[in-house]
Amino acid sequence: QVQLVESGGGLVQAGESLRLSCAASGRSTNTNYAMGWFRQAPGKERVFVATIRWFTGLTYYADSVKGRFTMSRDNAGNTVYLQMNSLRPEDTATYYCAAGRLYTNYARERDMDYWGKGTLVTVSS
Repeated sequence: QVQLVESGGGLVQAGESLRLSCAASGRSTNTNYAMGWFRQAPGKERVFVATIRWFTGLTYYADSVKGRFTMSRDNAGNTVYLQMNSLRPEDTATYYCAAGRLYTNYARERDMDYWGKGTLVTVSS
């Protein structure tokens, strides 16, 4: 069982930056193991934001955040980060960290085995 704990959410103004962290209690040895970030805006479905293949470090992003968000990992600490720059009001959402398997260039909810409880990001205009 892997436990995920997110941190770093908060209230910022448009154009500012935030960095989210997700600490994992362990990780899989599966070669497809990946961690990802998803977000859910009020009244909307949860959607993919970014993912990283753990053993290669390759990252993939949703088009809506490409060029503004960067996902990275800390191998030693089983921690991933999401650096969010040039934030926009439409980035307002609860951000969830997830861990599971990655088979393509985006993470699918159904392939994620573990989820954090989420951290709220609010971007004011």
